This record gives sequence, C-alpha cells and structure tokens, in this order.
Amino acid sequence: MRAEGVTRTPAVRTAVVWDALRAELAALAEAAGRDRLDIVDAGGGTGGFAVPLAELGHTVTVVDPSPDSLAALERRAKETGVGVRALQGDAADLGELLDRDSADLVLCHSVLEYVEDPIGALTAVARLLRGGGAVSVLTANPVASAIHRALAGHFDEARAVLADPRGSWGDRDPTPRRYTSRALAELLTATGFVAGEIHGVRVFADLVPSRLVDGEPGAADALVALEQAASTHPVLRDLATQLHALGRRS
Repeated sequence: MRAEGVTRTPAVRTAVVWDALRAELAALAEAAGRDRLDIVDAGGGTGGFAVPLAELGHTVTVVDPSPDSLAALERRAKETGVGVRALQGDAADLGELLDRDSADLVLCHSVLEYVEDPIGALTAVARLLRGGGAVSVLTANPVASAIHRALAGHFDEARAVLADPRGSWGDRDPTPRRYTSRALAELLTATGFVAGEIHGVRVFADLVPSRLVDGEPGAADALVALEQAASTHPVLRDLATQLHALGRRS
C-alpha cells in the first residue's frame, strides 16, 4: 500500500513511517499465518493511520481521550467505507479498555510526549501485545525543536531545548517532553521491547515551502525519496522533526 493523504504534502510527511509499517505488517502477518491483524492505535485521533490500516483489511481499534476526534474518526471511516472501533480513553487506560494479549500491533504516535508516565504507558502497550507483537512509536525530537526555534529567532528557547533533560524550551512549550534516538531506544528496552532501527521522519519536509512541493511536477516524489534516504543517515536522522521506532515484544 502506498501512504496517501488528502494532498501530496501529508503523504510526504508520513512516507517514512508507512514504509516501516508496511514491512512490519508483512512480517507480522507471515509470523501469525494470517493476513488480517488486530491493531490498536493509542491516541489515534481522527484516524490518519487507523483508516488506511482498516482499508488494508485489518481490524483496527482507536483509543483516544477526545470525543470530538473520535467522532471525526467515525465520519472518516464511514466515508471511506471501512469499520474502525472507537474507544474513549488515555494510553494509561489501555489495560482496562482492552484484553491482554489481544493485539498484533499497537501504534503509539505522538503520545509519549504528553503522558504523565511514559514507562507506564508503554508497559500497558506491552501487555496488549501477543508474543512477537510490535509497537510503532513516533515521538518529537529535541534537536529539531532547537533548530526550528532558532530559525524563528527564538535563540534562548533553542538553547533551552538542548539543555533541558526533557527537551522542552520553557513553560509555554506545548510539548512537555521530547526524545533523542538514544532516549527512545532506552525507553523501549526498559519496557520489555527489542528496539529496531530508529528512523528520522520529516528531516526536510518541515523546512521546504509547500509551494515548492505542490507546485512543481515530480517534486513530492523527489522529496519522498530524499526523506527515505535521510531517515537512516547517521547525521541527518537525528535532525528530523520526529523519530520513529518499532519495538518487538520480547
């Protein structure tokens, strides 16, 4: 499946994640001996990942604290002609909302930055997974935040990001914490996962003006190819806006 969006730009921004997910879905399906997998999207919001996964034929449950987001998810799923189960709750509620050992894959995208207890949240995810199951984690990267604050002229905030253990630039920062690639790998290991390769997501996509991507024939595809090459580059990966990792339940 190719990751699609409403416009080409969102597809560019998520292409690296979809590449990793496609490969993991194929591996999980082969190991399970079935094509239809049970997937939980923790904090899945309006279904940007959940609905395309359901289109592939998987059974998808979205857990999100926002009733408005879940309502938008249900409308989106209906318009697409797929079924997605929607449950209201936080990542910490996963153990109460869903059965243990009931999922093959759990998505935890843009969640660990905001939960009070990241270790507790990932531990709850691990309990949902069957043996050999996987978690897909997508988190904000402090190095990129420092770059973006500096480009906006907020040099003190950029320096604060680099000095703060949580990767926050101050009290007004809407993101409570961010993760370096090392911190993300350590978090996965601490919660019982075998961490796979970490990829950088949106190395260039957030720096390139959308008019250059949308207005130039072939530019979106070229940018996707560049993002794919940069996602594992030993230097560029750690400059990405987000970091993506897959962890296997050991």
